[in-house]
Amino acid sequence: MIDLYTSPTPNGWKASIALEELDLPYEVKPIRLDKMEQKEDAYLAICPNGRIPAIVDRDEGDFAVFESGAILLYLADKTGQLMPRDPKGRSLVEQWLMFQMGGVGPMQGQSNVFFRYAPEKIQYAIDRYQNETKRLYGVLDRQLADNEYLAGDYSIADIANWSWVSIHSWAGVEIDDLPNLQRWVDKLMARPAVQRGRAVPAPPETSEVSAEDVAKQGSKLLV
Repeated sequence: MIDLYTSPTPNGWKASIALEELDLPYEVKPIRLDKMEQKEDAYLAICPNGRIPAIVDRDEGDFAVFESGAILLYLADKTGQLMPRDPKGRSLVEQWLMFQMGGVGPMQGQSNVFFRYAPEKIQYAIDRYQNETKRLYGVLDRQLADNEYLAGDYSIADIANWSWVSIHSWAGVEIDDLPNLQRWVDKLMARPAVQRGRAVPAPPETSEVSAEDVAKQGSKLLV
């Protein structure tokens, strides 16, 4: 059994989608970002960086893994799925995973902040991060022109990038002119495991804060 500490943000969705795709048993431990639960000592003992998601693999002596990309790699290696076994195939998946971790996520996250949350609208910053996000989307679109998925078969690279690209409009970046990317976004959205994973965690019934509100707060905090 795996404990999943998460919130409804793109990085959180990476872990929950992967767990659903891999059909691994897991228990959701919702982290309330609006209450800053990710900064509490008990959670910091699991995730020193104080961000979500994190997992604890109870079957492996309560082994904790933090950082969404590291979680995807761990789960793929644990199951032997969503990752090729040959060195070249694995490298290709890792390249597109790192592309998301070092490019799409940080740039789109900054676009979210300056476009949605900054108390002062700094047009230079908005343009800078929206343009860079769109440029990165163009890289994905070109890769998908002749490929159904980013790195051969469906993999953790697709899960990582899709989790961010699927909320492109929240960053004020549209993809209508990127048909290959749009096709890929729609294709993955049709996967039942992706739909289930994106619904994790459900909004707390006793709170007035919706899942969308928590997602917005998560983007603001760049989790």
